[in-house]
This record gives sequence, C-alpha cells and structure tokens, in this order.
Amino acid sequence: METKHWIVDNFSITHQHYPQIEEAAQLIRKGEVVAFPTETVYGLGGQVKLDQAVQKIFTAKGRPSDNPLIVHIADRKDVNRLAESVPDYAEALMASFWPGPLTIIVPKQEGVLSELVTAGLHTVAIRMPDHPVALALIKEAGIPVAAPSANRSGKPSPTTAAHVLDDLSGRIAGVLDGGDTGVGLESTVVDCTGPYPVILRPGGVTLTDIEAAVGKVEIGGSTFQNAKAVPKSPGMKYTHYAPEAPLYLIEGTHSFIQEKIDELRAEGKKVGMMATEESEHFYVADRIISCGCRYEIESVAKHLYGALRSFNSSSLDVILAETFPLEGVGAAIMNRLEKAAGHRWIKEVD
Repeated sequence: METKHWIVDNFSITHQHYPQIEEAAQLIRKGEVVAFPTETVYGLGGQVKLDQAVQKIFTAKGRPSDNPLIVHIADRKDVNRLAESVPDYAEALMASFWPGPLTIIVPKQEGVLSELVTAGLHTVAIRMPDHPVALALIKEAGIPVAAPSANRSGKPSPTTAAHVLDDLSGRIAGVLDGGDTGVGLESTVVDCTGPYPVILRPGGVTLTDIEAAVGKVEIGGSTFQNAKAVPKSPGMKYTHYAPEAPLYLIEGTHSFIQEKIDELRAEGKKVGMMATEESEHFYVADRIISCGCRYEIESVAKHLYGALRSFNSSSLDVILAETFPLEGVGAAIMNRLEKAAGHRWIKEVD
C-alpha cells in the first residue's frame, strides 16, 4: 500500500479550503485508516462503526485486540450519541478541559460502535482533541473517529509525521503532516463510571487540574493488569513506549550513575544515557540524549518520545534514563518511562 503524505498548515486550516483534509476524510469514510496530528501525539484514525476499519487500525499497529481505543469527536453533542449516561462531574470535566488532552470513560450506548473499538466492554473512552487539523478531519469525515497513537504497538508514540512514516509507511492509507505535536504525551484518561472520577492514565491534564475542577478524585488502574483481564483504558496492560535497546530507570547521584555507566561499558556494552539539559554534561557514555529541561518539566514531556526514538539509530545494548518527581506532568512522564522500562530500576542505596 502506498501511504500518502499530505502537508497542512495548522494556522490556516480553520479558514482555508484544504483538499488534503477532504481526501483524508473520504478515505476514512471508505473504511481506510489515516494518521493525523493532535495536541498530544499523532493518532491513527478509522471510523468507529465499521469492523473492517477498526481491524485495520489493530493490524497496522500490531496492537492486541483486547486493548480498547479512544473515540475522537469534534462536537460535544456527539457524547450523547455515544454514551448511555454522563455524570455531572464528567460534564464539568468536559466544560473545563475540552477541547484538550483529557479522555473520559462512560457507559456506552449499545449498537452504536464496532465492538472492536471498546474491546467488548460496556464503556467507551471519548475525547475532543485540541488541534485544528484533527478537528477539521473529524468534522469533514462526518463521524467520530477511533484513534490510538500512530505507531507500531509497544514503541514510543509519534510526535512528528516522520515518526509515523518510520513505523507505518506502507501499512496505512496516509498521514496528515501538521508538524510537531504540543504536549508530547497521550491524554489523561479518567474513568467516569463511578461516584467519583478515577484517573487511569496520567497525562497533560494533571491531578491538581482535575481536583480544581471537580473536587474529589481517585487514582486507579495498574501498569499491568491480569493477563486475562480486558483493560478499561489504553496503557494499562501491555509494555509501551519502549526503544529497541533495554531501558532502565536509574536514580541516584551523578557520580553513582556514571559508575553504573562505566561498569556496563567495562562489560563490553554500548550504553545510552537519557538526561536533562542540566545534567547531560556530567556523563560519559556511547550516546547521550537530552530530553528537555528539568525545571521546565513540560519540555521533557514534549521531547520524551523523540528522545527515546533517537536511541534506535545507535545500536546500543542498554539505555539508562534519569527519573523525575511525580508532581504535575512529572507523574505522566514517569508513567510512560516505567512502562518503557518494564519496571526495571537501578537505585543508589543510602
């Protein structure tokens, strides 16, 4: 399959005729899948009613079929067409954070969606992206779009169209290229099926943000569920975001980290080190990549996946990554790093 590459201008998309958007939307209506930018990462979209379209998403990504998809909409009224019921606090979340990097999980209306979208669950995950290209595409398609991240399953999510093409060229119908994404991490996922909102996956909308909007919030979910369980949200069951070489999270002083690098290199291993701008000069390794500024934590979120992907061109045997505090967006960063590392840690003992 030839994968089309359409370049679009995010800033003129809302007031200019774009045949690229029309062509991509027409392909979605025909049951094909198309990648497009959002404010978080690039998504891989297919229409939500056709089993064959949704199956193409799973096939292109190599994604397990028990991993539900997030439905992307361009009009809040579509929630009422997809959901059986919506609690008041979910309405408050939508009013506060949509369009934006927040996904709500609510009871679904039966018979509206392909069962593949929800992995057979009685709930559906919905969000309204805050990106002009994404919104224009969904409006032009005239139907909600199921869209996980546009990467091969388990690999770092794509924050540029080049990342998408690296993973999926020849496997999908096309990619709308709107340049780099903004947040750089997937949306926060909130379960809205109980008496209180429960955060299942941290993201760009933080715990503090949600508490300010609705009050009491619970933290739920686990990184890896029971092997036989169907996860309620993406990112809860399988290893994700991993570069090609094994990744370890390392916590300690700069001298301790350098000692571990030296030990690994003495064993004949090629070592990569992911550090921040403030600390990268402390290390000597086979490849050192900065993931942003520790004191501007949003920059780490934006550059995290690009940094992880950059290691793949270096034929490394192992990668070490610095860690971050769990406050604010740091919780989302550490959530992704722990999944990428498969919970492998190296810690300095006091």
